[in-house]
Amino acid sequence: MKQINRIMLGKGGCFLDECLEGGFIGADFEITEDLSDNLPEDWRAFNKKYIPVWIGKHPGKSNVSAGLSCGNLWTICKGLQKGDIVLTPNGNKEYHVGEIVSDYYYVEGQHLPHRRKVKWLDKKLSKQDFSEALVHSSGSIGTCCDISQYASEIESLINKETPTKIIATSDDVEDPSEFALESHLEDFLVKNWDNLDIGKTYHIYQEDGDATGEQYETPVGRIDILAESNDKKTLLVLELKKGRTSDVVVGQTLRYMGYIQEMSPNQNVKGIIIGLNADDKLKYALKKVPDIEFYRYQIDFKLMKDC
Repeated sequence: MKQINRIMLGKGGCFLDECLEGGFIGADFEITEDLSDNLPEDWRAFNKKYIPVWIGKHPGKSNVSAGLSCGNLWTICKGLQKGDIVLTPNGNKEYHVGEIVSDYYYVEGQHLPHRRKVKWLDKKLSKQDFSEALVHSSGSIGTCCDISQYASEIESLINKETPTKIIATSDDVEDPSEFALESHLEDFLVKNWDNLDIGKTYHIYQEDGDATGEQYETPVGRIDILAESNDKKTLLVLELKKGRTSDVVVGQTLRYMGYIQEMSPNQNVKGIIIGLNADDKLKYALKKVPDIEFYRYQIDFKLMKDC
């Protein structure tokens, strides 16, 4: 199955024109060596070798930041396969579409030296045609963003068909209405973070002073929200239930927690699942997982006569 990734070509897409003209995508991350003989099949092996290299060039940065950067570099150089599709924004609410047509190669002394040849299609996708779920996912902060779960919608847009608006994109979703509601809830949580009880103890994870913890991309999946305690001792993985089965959401939360713990062994890692309700399956699952808590949200909706 083809992967579809949204790729940022330099900060803010500053190297997009160069990539379009040269027929490639690329990355930098200040790893200044040819990686042709150092691209193992497993991203973990790559991270193990290059996280110390990255941290050496970014003293004071966390292992979590290093892991994300090295994971993104591995994805571009090795994880994406020939035939996979890439979307890259141009800053005008449009996305250029390309197909990867080569293996990794290195161009010393150039912008984005770690490269893959790309056949750019003679078409652009308009963000206004995206479903809300795709808009949210494709807007994730970071160099790489896996949006393969929206393949049917994206293929319809590429073929100039009118896609059915996607609400639930996975067989794991058992309640599509809850999925749609909690997709909006994530935006609410982020925008109102400082007014929440949890916001008194935790802040949304930051890199270089920017809040990057929303839709935090990792090699094992995308975390809805990654937060850090104000005393820097604890990292918190927040997952919205989004109508998923209890077994799935608990398993995904544990997977993300395990990855974050591996990247940051000197910090505690906890998890919170947020949903409309906790069924018996979820309650029983969490009895044996003391580091994950469940928070139920409540909606108070009012209509007030204005005139």
